[in-house]
Amino acid sequence: MNVRVETPADHGAIRALVARAMGPAEAELVEQIRASDGYRADLALVADDGGAVVGHVLFSAVTLLGSEAREVLALAPLCVTPERQRQGIGTALVETGLTLADRSGAPLVVVLGHPAYYRRFGFEPARHHGILPHRDDVPDDVFMVRRLSAYASELTGRVVYPPAFGSIV
Repeated sequence: MNVRVETPADHGAIRALVARAMGPAEAELVEQIRASDGYRADLALVADDGGAVVGHVLFSAVTLLGSEAREVLALAPLCVTPERQRQGIGTALVETGLTLADRSGAPLVVVLGHPAYYRRFGFEPARHHGILPHRDDVPDDVFMVRRLSAYASELTGRVVYPPAFGSIV
């Protein structure tokens, strides 16, 4: 298996994978992010196994609105074809994405997800670092942040997702 940046030739397979693994709303989310200003082509990754796309992850730009607006990254969505889950594919996608995000100079990555899964990648509750979710009703344990090399403690505020995220967040 190889983790690599997605290409336009992968888009159909990605849409089918995401729709099958997570539902049509998440597949549409990928399309909307891809068409938005927040899309980071360098951080849209697939797990390729012999030419078949078996996993996908997006890291895209969102705004951290504090004393000033700063661009940070959001991890969403992450999916692996159902019959290949629990084989390390999601782990490889997240680890590769975090490495590339760090190299790109991004200060942090936020995720709205399962705490037990994402904490093993160094994610921790975002509110502990003064980073607030997009809505006040989001539980602290599911809104997490992973600080990267360019992180500075003055990076605080509320995360604002672009319209591409629609009703998913």
